[in-house]
Amino acid sequence: MHLRSVKLLIFCVLCTAQPSFQETPSKKRNGKKDGSNTAAIEELKKQVEIIMQEVNLLKEQQALQTVCLKGIKVPGKCFLAHQTKKNFHAANDDCMALGGVLSTPLSGAENDKLHDYVRQSISQEEHIWLGINDMVTEGDWFDQSGTGLRFKNWETEITHQPDGGRSHNCATLSPTTGRWFDDSCRTERAFVCEFNIV
Repeated sequence: MHLRSVKLLIFCVLCTAQPSFQETPSKKRNGKKDGSNTAAIEELKKQVEIIMQEVNLLKEQQALQTVCLKGIKVPGKCFLAHQTKKNFHAANDDCMALGGVLSTPLSGAENDKLHDYVRQSISQEEHIWLGINDMVTEGDWFDQSGTGLRFKNWETEITHQPDGGRSHNCATLSPTTGRWFDDSCRTERAFVCEFNIV
């Protein structure tokens, strides 16, 4: 439903409601008629509230589409790069302020797209933050929603990641290999936000 259609619908609802307000006689009202008018007004108020919620949802979706035009789309989400280096928590806060979260690939294909996007938009040499950590329990890695990882892409052949112990509780993506590394959450790195889209 387009914004213009929603505005027209609101206008029609209000036009329908207006005669009800004008029909109330100035003389003594019939209690039954007054009760039905009040019920009709309450129903119209509920309908307008629902329509306004739909308008706000459309505005939010439109804003996400605009954000996604600056980044790259993958099935069900889009990625938007931020070159300003920040620690893990500040980067996460920035993504949340925009309505997203730090990027967390859910499959090998998604990881490959994120890897390619990072190489093109941020750097071919600097790691970026991923939205996963093991802050609660060492060695148990979770995404930002607190869900265990379904997909993992740790660098296991050379450095046997994750290998940092209690001092490395946040994860990064390598732009050279696309593999994941653990790191200190205080390190400042560039990052990519992800936004769910429909």
